[in-house]
Amino acid sequence: MSEKVLGKISRIKHILKNAFLKDQLWAFHLINKIEKADNFLSNKKLSEQILKIEKRVEKSIFFRMKRVANLPILSKYPDLPIIKKKTEIISAIQNNQVVIISGATGSGKTTQIPKFCLEAGCGIEGSIVCTQPRRIAAVTISKRLAYELNDKEGRIVGYKIRFKDTTFKNSYIKIVTDGILLAQTQNDANLYEYDTIIIDEAHERSLNIDFLLGFLKKLLKKREELKLIITSATIDTEKFSKAFDNAPVIEVSGSTYPVDLIYYHKKGNVSDTGTDDNEAGYIDLAVDAVFKLLSESISGDILVFMPTEHDILETCRLIEARASVEKGKLIVLPLFARLAAHVQLKIFSTG
Repeated sequence: MSEKVLGKISRIKHILKNAFLKDQLWAFHLINKIEKADNFLSNKKLSEQILKIEKRVEKSIFFRMKRVANLPILSKYPDLPIIKKKTEIISAIQNNQVVIISGATGSGKTTQIPKFCLEAGCGIEGSIVCTQPRRIAAVTISKRLAYELNDKEGRIVGYKIRFKDTTFKNSYIKIVTDGILLAQTQNDANLYEYDTIIIDEAHERSLNIDFLLGFLKKLLKKREELKLIITSATIDTEKFSKAFDNAPVIEVSGSTYPVDLIYYHKKGNVSDTGTDDNEAGYIDLAVDAVFKLLSESISGDILVFMPTEHDILETCRLIEARASVEKGKLIVLPLFARLAAHVQLKIFSTG
């Protein structure tokens, strides 16, 4: 191998530390192959290979420097319970490969932890990805983060759900459904696109979440620099900690608000419609309860939970039919997983 080629290889090795990790690994692998096959490569072939490595490494260094320079400035945080644990969480992320955060509903963990990761130095080698079990959550959380980071162009935060991807190649934070991330492992077994992975709502223990946790447990041994944060509203923290080599656990309190519990009994008169409650099913009783609440309040929203998609649609139909008879002004919106994303998002409309 000529002195000129040796000099180029030495230079590449020297500047590699400033490139993205995935490009470092690629370059080292190729250089190692070149050095072992030196006697079998022509000077022309050798020069072509070195030039290929040089161009990719220089390009990688340029984009990495640009990524560092364009890091979003984090100056303001909303008044949420998790902010009290901000310093502790950032320190835990910096000093551990895996962190488990158990935060009650309303603590602010979902929207604030990706920002804590940025402050901890994550988001440089790759994006920070945060998974959500449902599409509507992925979309709304992405929009909320974009608002808090003043990301009007959508360059910092984006979301990816089935049939829609608003992320950019250089996005710092990506909100995806757990199914999307799981599918990505088929094409990118090492998930080099990310330097930090947040598995949110882990307590739901869907098949997607369980498969992801099992996959990531193995991946963490291959990628020692990868950060994993598992968050949940309710979780057996001890078991999760043991599963991930006694990872540190941080508990966060939630926001609570006073709630009135009012019970409408089946034998009682739920409404003034004359319905025979002894014969009414749970859908009819739910509809009666809706109109009783409407008779007692002149404003506000009502959320009705039903066990199946068919029940939801039937409840909506009955409410709309009764509202037209009683000349009430109601907007009735169904919400379930199979609905298209743009239909689900109607529940947030203010018009």
